[in-house]
Amino acid sequence: MTAVETTGDAGAHNGSGKLQAAARDSVKTVIAASMVGTAIEFYDFYAYGTAAANYFPTVFFSDTTNPTVALLLSLVTFAVAFIARPVGSMIFGHFGDRLGRKKTLVVSLLTMGISTFLIGCLPSYDQVGLLAVVILCVCRFAQGIGLGGEWSGAALVATENAPENKRALYGSFPELGAPIGFFLSNGTFFVLESFNDEAAMTSWGWRVPFLLSAILVVVGFVVRVHMEETPIFRMAQERNEVVKAPLVEVFRKSWVQVLQATFLVAVTYTLFYTLATWSLSWGTKSPEAGGGGLGFTNREYLLMLMISVVFFALFVVISCVTADRIGRRRVLMFSSVALVVFAVVFPYLLMGTGRRDFVAVMVFLCVGFALMGTAFGPIGAFLPELFDANVRYSGSGIGYNLAAIVGAAFVPTIATWLSANWGVQSVGLYLGVMAVCCLIAVISCRETKDADFTK
Repeated sequence: MTAVETTGDAGAHNGSGKLQAAARDSVKTVIAASMVGTAIEFYDFYAYGTAAANYFPTVFFSDTTNPTVALLLSLVTFAVAFIARPVGSMIFGHFGDRLGRKKTLVVSLLTMGISTFLIGCLPSYDQVGLLAVVILCVCRFAQGIGLGGEWSGAALVATENAPENKRALYGSFPELGAPIGFFLSNGTFFVLESFNDEAAMTSWGWRVPFLLSAILVVVGFVVRVHMEETPIFRMAQERNEVVKAPLVEVFRKSWVQVLQATFLVAVTYTLFYTLATWSLSWGTKSPEAGGGGLGFTNREYLLMLMISVVFFALFVVISCVTADRIGRRRVLMFSSVALVVFAVVFPYLLMGTGRRDFVAVMVFLCVGFALMGTAFGPIGAFLPELFDANVRYSGSGIGYNLAAIVGAAFVPTIATWLSANWGVQSVGLYLGVMAVCCLIAVISCRETKDADFTK
């Protein structure tokens, strides 16, 4: 063995020791810093998805005579942030790999939070006409820019502070932000709709969740300002391994991993927004308004979503513990195959105008969210592990946010169009195709459970 190799092995060993110590000393801060940002991220997106499905067709598209067209236009604005997210991942990924995870995460949080707050302050179409839609899209785009740097940075804060045998478990911290944000968002709408009628919600009630997001942003800002830089990034600085152009390095050496990451994550986006946004419209709206006429009120469906999201959180933890034990690939292969089966079966649970079948819909939501947790949990560790430390922020961020376009940006719009023209089975086929794409991506990946994360 050469001297260089010996030094490298010693450095990796010392780095691993530093990593273990940092994880033990700062685990509460790691949990808070990684979880709070993704909770805000998903809170913002859920709030927008709920508002876009229920209130924005009236608030911003009131001149459209066809309710289905108004709903589709509203859901198109939902896609704007997803298109912006890869841009944000490139911007924040560059600075995250050049300057560090901490500074970048603080800026991304503020960009995201301010944009969300401003959405709650916007005038309606009746007040300023088309300008209202333009400003909405601008705020939504800025929100997407901030979101583009959020998840990957949070995942790195968690995994780069983790003991070697618990990276998937630590990677579950940002993933758990998803069900927490979902619960807070839907809970806010549920409480508002319990005390206000539809006219009040359309007039001012829909604004409240966006304005309340400022509280979460302040909490996240305080936590992140006081956290330390991750030990792995400090090691990269000490070794002089920080690259000047991370994006160039990623696309030159790791473009295959970017594609793998994109399709690993895309199905989770498709599944989530099928469960949380499309099914909300399908269950509560009439066929004339683009729904399935299942006969549920918006409040009833929100309550069912809040109950079923518990399965999301539970299976995030279960899948991550399992992934640390048997490997990431095996868990994700199982979830992909199970999603293909689910895609074939679930349409039969959502048929029948006016049935109000609570049991069938709860089975659909609970099983769907359990599979969502299984597929989403290990991603927090698996994606960062596909990339070298000096381009990890850029690589994992670009893959994750390209998946947002492939798997989520137009899911509510496509699913609404498919179900209106071809029936609910076509939505199942759509999800099944995405699950097969994920399975192919998993098969093409190497197992990363025992990879040296310091390199």
